[in-house]
Amino acid sequence: MMLLGKRVLITGGGTGTGADMARGFAGAGAEVVVTGRRLEPLKKLALANPSIRAIAADVTQEDSVRAMFAEAGACDIVIANAGAAESGLVVKTSLEQWHAMLAVNLTGAFLTLREGLRQMPGWGRLISIASVAGLKGYAYAAPYAAAKHGVIGLTRSLALEVAKKPITVNAICPGFLDTEMTERSVANIIAKTGKTVDEARAALCSGNPQGRLIRPDEVTATALWLCGPGADSVNGQAIALSGGEV
Repeated sequence: MMLLGKRVLITGGGTGTGADMARGFAGAGAEVVVTGRRLEPLKKLALANPSIRAIAADVTQEDSVRAMFAEAGACDIVIANAGAAESGLVVKTSLEQWHAMLAVNLTGAFLTLREGLRQMPGWGRLISIASVAGLKGYAYAAPYAAAKHGVIGLTRSLALEVAKKPITVNAICPGFLDTEMTERSVANIIAKTGKTVDEARAALCSGNPQGRLIRPDEVTATALWLCGPGADSVNGQAIALSGGEV
């Protein structure tokens, strides 16, 4: 119960890694607010745990993010987790697709961290869920990788701005996660290449020296560590959870 009395807000908190973090932080004693565009999975998660509250919000819209924090109340911990991924060749990427990837993955993180910092009451933790794609290039995912590189730059810059305060800013950079988003990537590989499910999953795991997908609970454990005792000097870091890929 190390986070008893703290309030944490998690964007993209209805499913996958966001939902796992919500349960993990609730288990650590925090009051948890999960947000996302789809209210149904958020409510389902909240109904299963009295320490979790659901708010509908769109992180790509400034007014929506401001309303999200106004409804949530002052938050000690803010986790910018909302994101989306698409794959394809750069030459076949439309400007609309480019803007869409930057809007949710980069602008969404910026708005969330900015408003989170503005209302932070004192001690605080700002965490962005980036990606190994923010530390290296990935073929067929240039807009996504560009956005995640931007998230890491944002994280490092903001960390320097708040370094004199009892606030830290860090990014967690997992490799391919064992979540619904990765399942959509598997389906896309199957549709484009004719590979089997096992072959498609193996292709995604091939870059990880451990040869596996990253579990959501590994991200949760890292986020909890960043908010716990002994992590006060961890600031401006991009922490890779990738089995040694980077």
